[in-house]
Amino acid sequence: MKRFTIALSLCAGLALAVSATAAGKKELPPAAKKAGVTFDKDIKPIFEKSCVECHGEKKQKGKLRLDTLANTLKASENGKSVLPGKSADSSLVKAVARVVEDDAMPPEGKGKPLTNEQIGLIRAWIDQGAK
Repeated sequence: MKRFTIALSLCAGLALAVSATAAGKKELPPAAKKAGVTFDKDIKPIFEKSCVECHGEKKQKGKLRLDTLANTLKASENGKSVLPGKSADSSLVKAVARVVEDDAMPPEGKGKPLTNEQIGLIRAWIDQGAK
């Protein structure tokens, strides 16, 4: 009876995971395996290419600036977007991974979405302490 209950629970969990994926819920790409990821060398070029037009020195939509490390780590109007050591919980990662359509960055028609590799690098940087 115990094995049957465990098997049934596993099947139910799998069914929920499949239905969430089928419903269009997007998962985060994994963090890159690269060690020693830094803002200036690895992350700033991604932000300069895709983000600072709306989140830089001249314009700060949502009071979010991504042009320097200090600005990136400051809170925006929605709180901190980077939680060092916790990329999966960081709203910046969720936004660039387009997990929630309404929060997707860049917005539809406003720029090319980041690649899974770029998102993975941002995740690795945050997981490594966002330095």
